Amino acid sequence: MQPFVIGVPKEIKTDEYRVAMIPVGVEELTRAGHKVLIQSGAGQGSGIDDEQYAENGAEIVSAAAEIWARADLIVKVKEPLPAEWPMLRSEQIVFTYFHFAADRDLTDAVMKSGITAIAYETIKDRHGTLPLLTPMSEVAGRMSIQEGAKFLERPFEGRGILLGGVPGVLPANVVVLGGGIVGANAAKTAAGLGANVIIMDINVDRLRYIDDVMPTNVTTLYSDRHNILASIAHADLVIGAVLIPGAKAPRLLRRDDLKRMPKRAVIIDVAIDQGGCVETARPTTHSHPTYIEEDVVHYCVTNMPGAVGRTSTYALTNVTLPYVLQLAKKGFESAITQNPFLGQGVNIHQGKVTNPAVAETFNLPCMPII
Repeated sequence: MQPFVIGVPKEIKTDEYRVAMIPVGVEELTRAGHKVLIQSGAGQGSGIDDEQYAENGAEIVSAAAEIWARADLIVKVKEPLPAEWPMLRSEQIVFTYFHFAADRDLTDAVMKSGITAIAYETIKDRHGTLPLLTPMSEVAGRMSIQEGAKFLERPFEGRGILLGGVPGVLPANVVVLGGGIVGANAAKTAAGLGANVIIMDINVDRLRYIDDVMPTNVTTLYSDRHNILASIAHADLVIGAVLIPGAKAPRLLRRDDLKRMPKRAVIIDVAIDQGGCVETARPTTHSHPTYIEEDVVHYCVTNMPGAVGRTSTYALTNVTLPYVLQLAKKGFESAITQNPFLGQGVNIHQGKVTNPAVAETFNLPCMPII
């Protein structure tokens, strides 16, 4: 097999500081006989300069268009944006977070391009977990409380509440919708700051586990409509942390529900990458992270971990590099045949949707990968 050319373009999403490869990844790939193209400045937001990549065997390329034109495998962090769609080319593999279910235009553009789209967020392991989503979910869960605490401050139009309170003053009430990786990390962080936390899920076994490992200021509650409405009525901060792999997030809060919440409470909708779990949620950026609807502050940044680029880059590339090495060494068909878990990451292949959740979201046929 001919050596693969792996391309790493600079991320162009607003306030995105992550990069899809670190120097040790370049060394591993070049030592295996492959060629790695890194766009100049791609690692700057994560504190990695071009010289570090070059010292480990990368070719530094000035223009993104050249990387897209030459690379057999493009490795990114975020989905291709409209400016990048014309550079997608047939028979190319693109390996990144896609979140197709939240974006029909992206789905159509990728289908039209003929590329093979492998989505980090739908690859599973033998335990049924999502290893390439987990580290960013950990970051987003912890950040959700950090950001929530900030936007509860009065200068940011919040209620003027300190999460942990002080002696003689009650702490804040935090409601976490979803007991997965994001939710558990959010609950743990909020509890550590002294807040009263309710974490909700529909998986009773998961609630039992959370109840065992969390401190006493975390209460578990089964997630149904009545319990959600009763909980948000006293919530200073609500974290939307639900996920259905590959599919659009379920809507747990309607517009009218927000009228039950205290004025200038804060919602952090981490599920916004998958369309959001709050009816009033719409994507925001780190530069303009919040808006107010129904007198509730909404924070719906679609690339939360991008703000802590260095931490997030190293956490992400720790888990993505083994899959990049497999694709480069074996080629697409052999790699997904020998590793069916990698195959679960294939969402679109040569113009056809291959992920059932994406197909169902857009009422499209779901085709076999090969």
